[in-house]
Amino acid sequence: MSQLLDDCAIIGTLGWGERGALHQTLNTTPDAVSVQRMLFELLGNGKRAVAMEVSSHALEQGRVNGVHFKGVVFTNVSRDHLDYHGTMDAYLQAKLTLLGKLGIRFAVVNLDDPYSDRVIARIPKSVVAWGISTVGKTVAGMECVWVKEMSHDAEGIGFTVNWRTHSQAISVPLYGDFNVENILTTLAVSLAMGGDLMELANKLHFIKPVSGRMEPLGGGLLPMVFVDYAHTPDALDKVLVSVRKHCLGDLWVVFGCGGNRDTGKRSQMGKIAEQWADYVIVTDDNPRFETSEAIIEDILRECQSNKIQVIQNRKNAIQQAVINATATDCIVIAGKGHETYQDIKGIKMPFSDRQVVMDALNMRIVNL
Repeated sequence: MSQLLDDCAIIGTLGWGERGALHQTLNTTPDAVSVQRMLFELLGNGKRAVAMEVSSHALEQGRVNGVHFKGVVFTNVSRDHLDYHGTMDAYLQAKLTLLGKLGIRFAVVNLDDPYSDRVIARIPKSVVAWGISTVGKTVAGMECVWVKEMSHDAEGIGFTVNWRTHSQAISVPLYGDFNVENILTTLAVSLAMGGDLMELANKLHFIKPVSGRMEPLGGGLLPMVFVDYAHTPDALDKVLVSVRKHCLGDLWVVFGCGGNRDTGKRSQMGKIAEQWADYVIVTDDNPRFETSEAIIEDILRECQSNKIQVIQNRKNAIQQAVINATATDCIVIAGKGHETYQDIKGIKMPFSDRQVVMDALNMRIVNL
């Protein structure tokens, strides 16, 4: 949104403020007082719109009770934060409370998500319902923005957006089919706010990847490396399936699971990595107060192939992948994305996946 609307600011996982000059936040959605302070400051700086990432924790804890939303967006509902909510149904119900906020004019729903019917059923009659789909789905009575086919190459993704009687060809320098979902969502919000489809499409040609979200590094004579925040089974599955479409050689993945968090997802992520990647390196990812060995044992519990390697030290794991991959291979470094630390026994040690990847790629350049 911030790249399509000049006066749009951000509050979310990456921080708060203007694009390119974000301030860090402790949580995806800050506490209620901080949220109001941020909105007041952004308004004073001339911002007239804010794209806010609202977590399920924030909704349950009332952090956005004083915020009047013009529109809401539901992208995907997948396994996350079950250590807090307990069940998927409780997690979904927490998310759905967003639709009960007064003053909402429009709601955007990803029609491709398995939970979309339950979300649509909760949209009040006074709210204009928008749907987006990357597989051509539409729903009667909804404003639908959809794509039926996509093309993938080393430069990104091409597709044709359909809305009402309009069709618009678009190509973006982004990777991952879920990024098309994000683009369709952004278009739906912009159109709901009175935007012009052709004008928006022209801006998308110059869109840049979000830090740590399928962020491409390398390429050419070097392997293409994607740094991504994927830390749930659904997210890891989508990343690996998407990168496979751009990959001419083998697909590598380096990942781990966070300590003192949902343990049930660990073996699921191990199976997903084993299913889609040709080479798997399991490593540390914010072990917190758990032992690395215990977390990795959980990840590998249901894995059976011999293509999995364990390298607990995350820096060494990333270097191993970058050094050994060929120029036609693709590598996914999953789990931390934009984060600049490794959480070990309560201490946040400086660590950046992106920086480690860049250093490893530079080592390869020297040896070319």
